[in-house]
Amino acid sequence: MKSNISTSVRSLGYWSAIFSSVFSIAYIIAQLIEWMGLLGSQGGPESMSTPMGLVWLLTPSLLLGVSFVILMVSIHYCASESDKIWSHLGLTFATAYMVLIGIVYFVQLTLVVPRLMSGNTQDIQLLIFTPFDSFLYAVDILGYSFMSVATLFASRVFKGEGLEKKVRWFLTANGVLIPFLVFQMYYHPLIFIASLWAITFPGSTISLIILFKRQKTKTLKQ
Repeated sequence: MKSNISTSVRSLGYWSAIFSSVFSIAYIIAQLIEWMGLLGSQGGPESMSTPMGLVWLLTPSLLLGVSFVILMVSIHYCASESDKIWSHLGLTFATAYMVLIGIVYFVQLTLVVPRLMSGNTQDIQLLIFTPFDSFLYAVDILGYSFMSVATLFASRVFKGEGLEKKVRWFLTANGVLIPFLVFQMYYHPLIFIASLWAITFPGSTISLIILFKRQKTKTLKQ
């Protein structure tokens, strides 16, 4: 990672890491409440969410997609010249993640939820978000798999000790969740290992908040 960065990169990195942390933690809290059955579902990871549950779960998730891409752009501009290949790959997969989950969550919030609330779902059965057993759930899993690939590549940017080592560890840990994310479609209990995302991802973004805050900025010549 570069020893100093521009003020704009530092600011964008810092704030996008904050928003990524806030939105991911908001989703995690909503998911725990959902699994406890407190948002109207039957509880557990295999129960279909109610319209209210979808709103609480997917709103922060949609906003997380935007925040994460901005964070990955900031990481790319922090990378040394020899490591930009890794940050660029990370940014590419992060963009794919944002597009995939953005389509899923926007469709759910603007089309599916209103139809569920009115009871008019006859012509949108393909779009119903059913855990482990629906088209859009599979797309969602692919999106989060791409997010893990993105963090795995981005981890290669941080080669120092101390805080950089902590960032590298969390990003790598988030990356190695890929098989548990993908194969939960075939073996549902893998979702509980994949749920370690609730530690590895916020751990990554919170560490990046501190790292960007401490990062030195360079003075641009007029």
